Amino acid sequence: MTTEPLLELRAVMARLRAECPWKAEQTHRSLVRYLLEETHETIEAVDRLERGEPGAVEHLREELGDLLLQVYFHAAVAAESDSFDIDDVARGLTEKMVRRNPHVFGDEADQGRDAAAVNERWQEIKAAEKAGRTRVDEGVPAGLPALLYADKVLDRLARAGHEVHLDPASADLGERLLALVAEAHADGLDPEQALRDAVRRRT
Repeated sequence: MTTEPLLELRAVMARLRAECPWKAEQTHRSLVRYLLEETHETIEAVDRLERGEPGAVEHLREELGDLLLQVYFHAAVAAESDSFDIDDVARGLTEKMVRRNPHVFGDEADQGRDAAAVNERWQEIKAAEKAGRTRVDEGVPAGLPALLYADKVLDRLARAGHEVHLDPASADLGERLLALVAEAHADGLDPEQALRDAVRRRT
């Protein structure tokens, strides 16, 4: 085994795909349920850390490992058909980070930017990269939790210059919920996290 942990994980995944019957038969599609499960378990670990629970740091480390396993697993599956491998995943991510952070890596490095301005510049660069979109919700996963989905679509509408009129006193529950999401967005709050925190305060 190599002494480099990430290279070792890559080698372990390749061997598991070759020698473990269960892992050998998995596909991108069959792995989706585990990716979703590990994502939610990682979110739960972050919540535990925020609550200051004993062992929360170790729990988060473990769950991040399980989430990383899913990335390596999908990359190992793809590598077998020469689609891409984990190096391609890392290379693409690195290029994106450099491209979308010109205040750190590019010709905007000497410009003072606060967090809000940095995020705005990120969104501008991302929008330019995705200029071919024909629908405002294109690229927003429909399977996102409803509050997060609404927040992202409202943000896209605002960036596209669409004015959305919402009535917080509407008789329609969905319209009232959407109005609350818009209120949270205007206040710079994550409606999904705010609701999760409110529920946890009562348990």
